[in-house]
Order: sequence, then C-alpha cells, then structure tokens
Amino acid sequence: MTTRLESYKSKHVALGRELAKVGFVIDGSLIQLSARCGKANCRCKDDPPHLHGPYWQWSAKVAGKTVSRRLPDDEADLYREWIANRRRIDDVLTEMKAVSAKAAEIQLKELRQK
Repeated sequence: MTTRLESYKSKHVALGRELAKVGFVIDGSLIQLSARCGKANCRCKDDPPHLHGPYWQWSAKVAGKTVSRRLPDDEADLYREWIANRRRIDDVLTEMKAVSAKAAEIQLKELRQK
C-alpha cells in the first residue's frame, strides 16, 4: 500500500510541475465568423452569397454577462493559446483530483487500521 501511495504522491508532484509550466490563461471561446453587411448591392447579397470575413470573435462570461470581442488574426492567435492553456490546466486538475482521491483512500484505510 505504501508503494502505491508513494506512486500517487510522485504523480501528484509531477502534475503540479506541469501546472507551473502553463502560461497565461483566459476563459471563453474563439470562433470564426463570416457576415453580411447592410449595403443593398453588395456581393454578400449575391446568390450564392460571398460573405465578408472571416473574422475572429472571442466570447466569455464576465461578471455574469457575455462579453464578445472581434479580434485581428495576431490577437486571435494569442487568445487561442491562452484558451488552450486553460483547457490544459482543467485537464491537469482533473488528473490531480483523481490521483488525490486514490491517495486519500489509501491514507484513510491506513488511518482506520491504526
């Protein structure tokens, strides 16, 4: 049992190191949009339409309200990285919780046996 517990502890420490390597994070999502404009004779009104764009848009809940921003390509690249970092942190935390639950079972069992 002690060997398994040590294994869980070292896995937990390794996951913590992985968290420390992650860069900036941001909530939300990034989507690519194409749109029609308001001009009557624009090509976006053709059949088939030739829509404007594509445009990048970031959306997230901030203080309970949805906030959206249209982004240029270079900013969209940064947001994509930050969102990926947040997802990686979420995955690592999920792994840490699973490892912690297994370690807790062993520690509690050892405690009850004393």
